[in-house]
Amino acid sequence: MSAVEDLLAAFRDYLLSRSDPMLRYFIEGFQWSMKERSLAPRDLPVVAYLRGLRRPGGEAEAALFDSLLNAAGMLHWAQTYSIADFGADFLQRYGWVELFGTRGHFASDDMAGGFLLLGPRVHYPDHHHQAEEIYIPLTDGALWSKDAQSFLPRWSGEVIHHPSNIRHAMRTESLPLVALYLWRGGPLAQKSIISGRMP
Repeated sequence: MSAVEDLLAAFRDYLLSRSDPMLRYFIEGFQWSMKERSLAPRDLPVVAYLRGLRRPGGEAEAALFDSLLNAAGMLHWAQTYSIADFGADFLQRYGWVELFGTRGHFASDDMAGGFLLLGPRVHYPDHHHQAEEIYIPLTDGALWSKDAQSFLPRWSGEVIHHPSNIRHAMRTESLPLVALYLWRGGPLAQKSIISGRMP
């Protein structure tokens, strides 16, 4: 089994081990047997933060983090935005990988899933998209805002749900953010609509 196949298995097992009702509803009926695509590895500057992080404290999150770290060099890391959107500094500390979905390492038209990385001192401003979304941070301490409410810290293993077209934003302080994400119920390759400005 390749490191990328191992990561998909770890991703699936982590989600299926969770008892959160919203998460269980979100993934109910999803077919985890998917055809693998041949995607060339692509590195980004933000991946260096992943390699420098301590393992999460929770056993389940640590196991998934280890699988991600082991596969990181084989993954096709990507960015939705350009310098014109947020500037060069943001792009040095931002990236994601779609593990499965319409563009991912494994093909699915029903749901997309992968990982978001943000380096320290990043503000990802208010944005929204048609797809319903779940995030689960693997790291502690990033600040999250939903529906233009105040930023609040969220912790490793928390399930964060964003309904379709709800505004949400994230901010990191001294520590990077690593978060699992899931999208469903909308265009799985849609570029988010930015509704907030950079500070």
